[in-house]
Amino acid sequence: MAMENDVTAVSWPSLYNPAIELSIGRGPLHPVQPGGSYLVNPDDIFRFTLYWTLIFHLPFYAICGIYAFLNFAFPPSRRSTATFPLETSPHIPLSPGSNQTEQWIKRPRPNVRRSRLAFALLVFLAFLFLSLTGAVMGAAVVGFVLAGVYKAGGFYMSTWVPFVWAVIQSLVGLLAIWPSIINII
Repeated sequence: MAMENDVTAVSWPSLYNPAIELSIGRGPLHPVQPGGSYLVNPDDIFRFTLYWTLIFHLPFYAICGIYAFLNFAFPPSRRSTATFPLETSPHIPLSPGSNQTEQWIKRPRPNVRRSRLAFALLVFLAFLFLSLTGAVMGAAVVGFVLAGVYKAGGFYMSTWVPFVWAVIQSLVGLLAIWPSIINII
């Protein structure tokens, strides 16, 4: 098995030049390259995957949360500002009994005690909480699956592997949040 070499615990992020892993004109490579950092312990693999997932996952949700916060705190005006006003015949009104100068009727607020700013802050905090929860759960699944696969194969895991999987996981998460959240907001 390849696990017989002594690999010391590495500190995060421990990224190195990945060119040392390529065997272009150098003959066969050893499982552990000088200057490389490798992970063996499943807890270290989870930790690296979690840190990278948080770094790549939280900003997407924070941006969507800020967008939602601004839309709830400062909603767009309800008044229509058409650049080309409709011209109507003086004999045909727009709708029965309508007055063109009529203003929008302000609806009563359903919850008088909660301000719009408090609700917007709750929405932003919900985005951050759900992002943190999704990142931890996703990193646990991906990290421990990677640890199991590499342990079963008897391989050393480069510190670049959790980085790449965190990027993949965050991009898949971005695909999941973009259409639905933007349409809801």
